[in-house]
Amino acid sequence: MANTTAVIGALDTKGDEFLFVKKEIEKRGHTALVINVGIVDDPGFEPDVSADEVARAAGSSLAILKETSDRGLAIETMSNGIATVIADLYAADRIQAVISMGGSAGTEIGTAGMRALPLGVPKVMVSTLASGDTKPYVGTRDIVMLPSIVDVAGINRLSARAYANAVGAVIGMVETPAPEIEAKPLLAASMFGNTTPVVNRCRSILEDNGYEVLIFHQTGTPEILESLVADGYITGVLDITTTEWADEITGGVLPGGPDRYDVVSQKGIPQIVAPGCIDMANFWARETVPEQYDDRRFNQWAANITLMRTTPQENAVIGRILAQKANRSSGPVAFFLPLKGVSMLDAPGKEFWWPEANQALFDAVKDNLKSDIPVYELDCNINDDEFADAVANKMLEFLK
Repeated sequence: MANTTAVIGALDTKGDEFLFVKKEIEKRGHTALVINVGIVDDPGFEPDVSADEVARAAGSSLAILKETSDRGLAIETMSNGIATVIADLYAADRIQAVISMGGSAGTEIGTAGMRALPLGVPKVMVSTLASGDTKPYVGTRDIVMLPSIVDVAGINRLSARAYANAVGAVIGMVETPAPEIEAKPLLAASMFGNTTPVVNRCRSILEDNGYEVLIFHQTGTPEILESLVADGYITGVLDITTTEWADEITGGVLPGGPDRYDVVSQKGIPQIVAPGCIDMANFWARETVPEQYDDRRFNQWAANITLMRTTPQENAVIGRILAQKANRSSGPVAFFLPLKGVSMLDAPGKEFWWPEANQALFDAVKDNLKSDIPVYELDCNINDDEFADAVANKMLEFLK
């Protein structure tokens, strides 16, 4: 069955390029639904959705944008409008994929439309910015960014191949059927290298009980997990590795932000919290660590990764934050505290073992936590089987 791919483009300045893409899609036996987002001149060919319709979807109009002649306002308006238009078209089952091309403005507008679509819907962006930092454009969505190599300006041997490859990519995705995998309830777990054993054992237990566990590496990018929670994919969260708070308060390179995982509490789904890897803040190579920390304990985890041991004072702050965050949860939550260390490096005989620092963390959690939130103190390391079994079983209890 032929599918329809939305084509988002500025037809006033790149009409020939988008007509080429439209024809390439049609040559594959599919349909192109062209949406114009160019506001300066008349489109090079007649689109299926006009620029004025896009602007009106954002509460403005093409006439207003032309009259104000404010490039920044125009990009913002068309970005907001295309998100609404694309979401509406998809909800009405009029499109099954989306493709766009452009420079900075075209990429911002095109990907704004793509981010309005759920995960799994094919999304391809041909961009002059694809070889740089694409996080502002991709966000938490599965957008494929293809470098245009040359500017999206004209059709030549290089650009034509790039455009054709992009069409081939999006059509290939559309024609690929979704794999048949049993739909199990999804759980999410936070992990770091130093908490791999505990997370893997929890995952094994929970998967044996009919759940699917998604693992998220705590590298200062909580947005993906948060977006899945917000979209209703996640049934429960095992926040075993809360290490990003160490970076947040010390100026480390992998902070999760002050609102890290607040959406989990707001959503009211079950969550387990443990202070995994709170003993370490992350910096790049040793020479990048601020001079104020020269007298601290360090572990050179890799050539470009330096771990710094947190202090009792810092841990007390983190413990208070963790408790305050949990207090806001509208769903079931429980704390698990491993009395013999919060990571592989924080264990008796290891270089980050510092019982006083850990105790400051544990005390702060217990002193600031609401009385109806249970705290389980286990006389083991966080990576011991005993700890993993207790965490997994508590999550199963919550889920039942």
